[in-house]
Amino acid sequence: MPVRTSESSQGSGRGMGLGLALVSALAFGGSGVAAKPLIEAGLDPLHVVWLRVAGAALVMLPLAVRHRALVRQRPALLAGFGLLGVAGVQAFYFASISRIPVGVALLVEYLAPALVLGWVRFVQRRPVTRAAALGVVLAVGGLACVVEVWAGLGFDALGLLLALGAACCQVGYFVLSDQGSDSADEAPDPLGVIAYGLLVGAAVLTVVARPWSMDWGVLTRSADMNGTPVAAALLLSWIVLVATVVAYVTGVVSVRRLSPQVAGVVACLEAVIATVLAWVLLGEHLSAPQIIGGAVVLLGAFIAQSSAPGKGSGEPVAAGGGAERELSARGTAT
Repeated sequence: MPVRTSESSQGSGRGMGLGLALVSALAFGGSGVAAKPLIEAGLDPLHVVWLRVAGAALVMLPLAVRHRALVRQRPALLAGFGLLGVAGVQAFYFASISRIPVGVALLVEYLAPALVLGWVRFVQRRPVTRAAALGVVLAVGGLACVVEVWAGLGFDALGLLLALGAACCQVGYFVLSDQGSDSADEAPDPLGVIAYGLLVGAAVLTVVARPWSMDWGVLTRSADMNGTPVAAALLLSWIVLVATVVAYVTGVVSVRRLSPQVAGVVACLEAVIATVLAWVLLGEHLSAPQIIGGAVVLLGAFIAQSSAPGKGSGEPVAAGGGAERELSARGTAT
């Protein structure tokens, strides 16, 4: 009977983790449809990114004050999360799309789940299941169809390296989100890590984006969303509160409950969600290959997230887990 209780608890924890990962992918995927009208209204893409991160940092500032002990206890984690998981991903991605097609850059960035598996296998020296690896292959192949990589494939060595930099930074996001999750009550509070990560990211992006040169008047006007005028301030509020605060909180907590490699594959759904939302809200219609690719991404994510062994199992590690992770998950719902 205790075994059944443990298995039920583990299943509930993984189910919650999967649900949070899906919410995170939905929130992150909704950033593009809100940001594009702002960019078309006259804002520079980097300025939109700065507004997004700086606004979210202000929202999370009270939590940073509450968890100020983290600055002394885990300074390297906070700096790494801010530099890689927040500023790095954004800066490298926007730099890459200035040289190569957006679809190619997005595909390269979402090689991150495969790189996460490489990190787990060769750096952490932990085995991974074949199912998890298959899920990554399917997800990346499906993404190639979603972004229609063949429609604008152009080779620019520096552009591809920048996109690969975004992928590596995204690996840092997943790996650092999992730091300390196996140390039970000593695990750093994820909300505190996110708050300070956003503060560090905002500071770095301030230097890169130079917001003092931004046309602030755009935020007082309306932006066009597929023929419908929408207040720019409302779009920015969505980007800050949902596509950043909610996205990061649910994303980091999902990694704590699942694992970097499984959460990374589920995060591939962000590209599918972004494409579908652009279809519905911006009138950017999906082609047959994109629909098929989205289905393949879903299949890959399902295979990867369902491949985790049970507690105490001797099977290869595909989703982290273990008694310590289950204990640490209790502290994530503050």
